[in-house]
Amino acid sequence: MSDTKISAVAVAAAIVVVTAVAVWIWKGLNLAWFRPKKHEAYLKRQALSGTPFTFLVGDAKKEASLVEQAKSRPISLTDDYTPRVMPLILQTVKDHGKTSYMWMGPTASVIVTKPEHIKEVLNRVYDFPKPPVHPIVELFATGVALYEGEKWSKHRKIINPSFHLEKLKVFLTLTLMVLNLL
Repeated sequence: MSDTKISAVAVAAAIVVVTAVAVWIWKGLNLAWFRPKKHEAYLKRQALSGTPFTFLVGDAKKEASLVEQAKSRPISLTDDYTPRVMPLILQTVKDHGKTSYMWMGPTASVIVTKPEHIKEVLNRVYDFPKPPVHPIVELFATGVALYEGEKWSKHRKIINPSFHLEKLKVFLTLTLMVLNLL
């Protein structure tokens, strides 16, 4: 009788373990494959073009090779530094258009370069949240770039008058006068 109880407990424990492992595998596959493929299909239905999803790494390998290529060529002070700093974004825009997407691991990143789209993204703060910031960055940097929600809105209203065209013209004139004195 005790052997029957032990075997029933062992079977129950095995079922629990197998179920837990199956759930863990499903969640992993969902995160690493099913969800990115679903997002890719959604982006394509929205008429966006981009690189196809690569399991787990996304475009990381392509970005590493493009960065390595960019670093292999010398650069002077007058050269455009953009191909050296963000070669994957430039390559994606060149291959797939001004509004396209690329992959940061299993996460799709939409590239928006049209001014009217950029304005819409920046004005709809609640619909387009900022990506999470590394805790070390939060220790050393604060300000409008990192704030969200009401705090961002309050600080943006405070600094907004500084960026009016007339004030910028005065600032540019003063800067040029100082530079000419040097």
